[in-house]
Amino acid sequence: MADEREAEGRQPPKQETEQETEQGAETPSRRGYALDAQIGYLLRRAQQRHLSIFHTHMAEGLTSQQFAVLAKLSEVGEISQNALGRQTSMDQSTINGVVQRMVKRELVSKKKSATDARMITLELTREGRRVLARVLPLAAEITQLTLAPLSDKDQARLLKLLRKIC
Repeated sequence: MADEREAEGRQPPKQETEQETEQGAETPSRRGYALDAQIGYLLRRAQQRHLSIFHTHMAEGLTSQQFAVLAKLSEVGEISQNALGRQTSMDQSTINGVVQRMVKRELVSKKKSATDARMITLELTREGRRVLARVLPLAAEITQLTLAPLSDKDQARLLKLLRKIC
């Protein structure tokens, strides 16, 4: 095989020795790519931190997605499940599962649309409004805890920049 490589003008692949690796042979991180400097990595870490704070401080056994559904329904009123999924950035199967669990808990009700018999609309139940009223102060606290490492000016700047890329 070595004879074939020589005949074709190719060199066998260089085998790095342990000594060469320890002495600074080029690795991907030494060529300028560092994972912990990448936007996706940093956003994921920030989200993980936020979700940890959320799960520690949220009441009523709500997930972040369930809270988003309650908050958005309170904000917009009766809405189709598809529109709610779009407005809360959840795909079809995710919003379906979240809504099913919330209907089971009697936080959200489903009904046929008055204008389109094929469409099902969602709205908060009395229990959903009660739960939301109880957890809104916790949600505000969760936001403050997530942003706590930043100055007020940096908090405002971060939120503005995140809105720009979303």
